[in-house]
Amino acid sequence: MSKESDPDARRGRLDRSRSVVSRPVALRRVVLKITGESFAPPARLKQVTRDIVAAARTGCQVAVVVGGGNILRGARTDLIARIPADCAGMVATIVNGIILEQLLARSLPTRHLSAFGVAGIVPRYNTRVARARLARGEVLVLSGGTGKPLFSTDTAAALRARELGAEAILKATKVKGVYSADPAENPDARFYPRLTFRQALQRKLAIMDAAAFAQCARHRIPIIVFDLFQPGNIARVVKGEPIGSKVC
Repeated sequence: MSKESDPDARRGRLDRSRSVVSRPVALRRVVLKITGESFAPPARLKQVTRDIVAAARTGCQVAVVVGGGNILRGARTDLIARIPADCAGMVATIVNGIILEQLLARSLPTRHLSAFGVAGIVPRYNTRVARARLARGEVLVLSGGTGKPLFSTDTAAALRARELGAEAILKATKVKGVYSADPAENPDARFYPRLTFRQALQRKLAIMDAAAFAQCARHRIPIIVFDLFQPGNIARVVKGEPIGSKVC
């Protein structure tokens, strides 16, 4: 039997990857929400994958909720009615989840779970199983949104953070953090490094959708908003470096 086909050899590689842990981290378990824009172009996806691996190797337990907007945004299409469009959007996140799982698994033990299982392809999400996988040092890829139409993947991230006992939601975006207005449209927009949930509501800041934000505020789950496409940022956040904006 060749070394590549020997299951004990493969298991050894995975065990060694678990042991690559650097200094203690500030955040021990997080839900990372990544946009569908992370999946194109390929160079961007490779960078995001490397950064997730680097964050997991700090010793932080990472569950990644994937979006599907690079394929379809159900809430924004006028081709079909909203509910079937949302269902198609949830399937799009599974496509992205399969891709991300395969890329991450080259470096770390990884498990892909979906809000609704696809027989023979992706098992259905189960909180008990997900917690056990995280505790064993596996990276979770979570797709399928909440499994219900009319809810965004932001809401899925808030739900999974609550179920998994995450210490924070890392809301990965394409800007530095939270601003008073869209910085691409208003160069004078004010950057907020830290906000309370009340301040974010009062200032009507679009940090997450309303349902997701309400869940985080109710259960006091901090939200850290940061630039996903700045290499190394995910690991910096879990190590406690002041990256982006924190809402708590």
